[in-house]
Amino acid sequence: MRVSELDYELPDELIAQTPAEPRDASRLMVVDVRHGTIAHHTFRDLPGFLLPGDALVLNETKVFPARLEAKKPTGGEVELLFLRDLGPDRGGAWEVLARPSKRLKPGLRLLAGKDQVEIVESLGDGHWAVSAPDVRGLLERSGRMPLPPYISPTPETESRYQTVYARNEGSAAAPTAGFHFTDKVLEGAERSGARIVRITLHVGVGTFMPVRTERVEEHRMHAEHYSVPPGAERIVEEARRVVVAGTTVARTLETWAATGEAVGESELFVYPGYRWRVVDTLLTNFHLPRSTLLAMVMSFGGEELIREAYRTAVRERYRFYSFGDAMLLLDGGRQR
Repeated sequence: MRVSELDYELPDELIAQTPAEPRDASRLMVVDVRHGTIAHHTFRDLPGFLLPGDALVLNETKVFPARLEAKKPTGGEVELLFLRDLGPDRGGAWEVLARPSKRLKPGLRLLAGKDQVEIVESLGDGHWAVSAPDVRGLLERSGRMPLPPYISPTPETESRYQTVYARNEGSAAAPTAGFHFTDKVLEGAERSGARIVRITLHVGVGTFMPVRTERVEEHRMHAEHYSVPPGAERIVEEARRVVVAGTTVARTLETWAATGEAVGESELFVYPGYRWRVVDTLLTNFHLPRSTLLAMVMSFGGEELIREAYRTAVRERYRFYSFGDAMLLLDGGRQR
C-alpha cells in the first residue's frame, strides 16, 4: 500500500479546536461494515448499538503534563516531550522527543525554570535519553498538557484533554475516542447489557507518528507499554462481541491475542491485509491523513468504505481529529 492512499482533502475549518459540550453531544457516524451503509447519530445514542453480552473495552490511561519548555545555556529554546521512564537499568533516565534536536549532545544541561535536565544520549530520530533528579516533580511544576500542534493551548483545552475514566498515569497523548464518554453514556452501556472492561496502553509518539515511508508496510512503530488485567481477559474471551473504544484499545487486545502476553510492549502496526483476531466493533475518531491510525481503520472497515465515510464526513461537516466527532464501525475486523 502506498502512503498516498492514506491521503484525503480536509478544509482547515473542520479541525476541531474545542471539545463538544457536553462530551456526549458530539456526532457519531455509524458505519455498518457488513452492509456498507452510513448513518448519522449523536454519541449519546451509543448504548443503543450495544447488545447484551458485549464487552465495551476502555483504555483508562491518564495523560501527564509531558510537554516541557527548556533552554540551552546559550538561551536557545528546546521543547521536550517526555515519553516514558526507561527504568532502573538506565538510572532513571527518560526518553524524550526533542525539538529542535540537531545541536543537542550528551552532557548538555538544559534549564527549565530552576530545574536542570541533562542530555544523556541520543536514541535516534530526535529521541534522547535525559535525566533529572525528580522528573515527575519537574513535570508537575513546569510541564504542560501535550496537546497536538493543531490545537491552540488554553485552560479549557488542556483541562479537557483527558477521558472521564482516566486512572493510570503514563500517557504522552490521550486516547481520544474516549473523550466522548460521560458517566451517563457508561451507565447506558451497562443498562444495554454490555460489560465495561478496562485495560491500559500508555500512548506515546508511536501512535501518532506519521507514515514517512513510501510503502506503508515499511513503517515501524515505536513501542508502547500495555496491560490487560486477568478479569478483562476473561470477559473479552467470553464476550458476544468485543467493542473497543479507540485504536489504542484495538492495538492492545490484538497484541495480547497475538503474543499471549497480558503485559508488555506493543509495536503492532495494523494496516490493510491484517487479520483481526479479537475486535468486532471499533469506535474511533476521524484521523489525520498519512497516519497509522487511518491505516488501522481502513484495515478494519475496508479501504473504499472508509474513503466514502471520510468523504461523507467532510460533506456533512463533521469535526475532525482529537476534539472532533466519532465513528462507530459495526461488525468489521474479526471474521468469526
